[in-house]
Amino acid sequence: MTHPEEQLAALGLAVPEVATPVAVYVPAVRSGNHVYTSGQLPMRDGALITTGKVGGAVTPEQAVECAQQCALNALAAIKQVVGDLAEVKRVVKVVAFVASTPEFTGQPQVANGVSELLGQVFGDAGVHARSAVGVPVLPLDAPVEVELLVEV
Repeated sequence: MTHPEEQLAALGLAVPEVATPVAVYVPAVRSGNHVYTSGQLPMRDGALITTGKVGGAVTPEQAVECAQQCALNALAAIKQVVGDLAEVKRVVKVVAFVASTPEFTGQPQVANGVSELLGQVFGDAGVHARSAVGVPVLPLDAPVEVELLVEV
């Protein structure tokens, strides 16, 4: 298997700097052979990519991009804890929160932005259990927030 960061580079992506938490918590915690990330927002260069509700001001396509950025930020948090993404043996669980209008029901397709990226980066080890949850609002009016649980 190619190194996860080489896989990202082949996609034109890279692990960003760890996003600064917006409150009192740490981006990720290791417990035994697992790393749990805090909810990651779609921050890029210190700012949200976009704000608002999916199905309203935010299109599903923009939400997928946000979900992918959340995944990249989660990978940065994991890397900060374990030192190298090659230490990831398996992505165990993804939880995607999608701030959406009441009539929007495409939360699973938004979460696919995370799932597809992890599959491309980790291959079979990126296949995971997942929840995609619609919520009325997220911190800073972010459209998407993502948590990862990985085995190392």
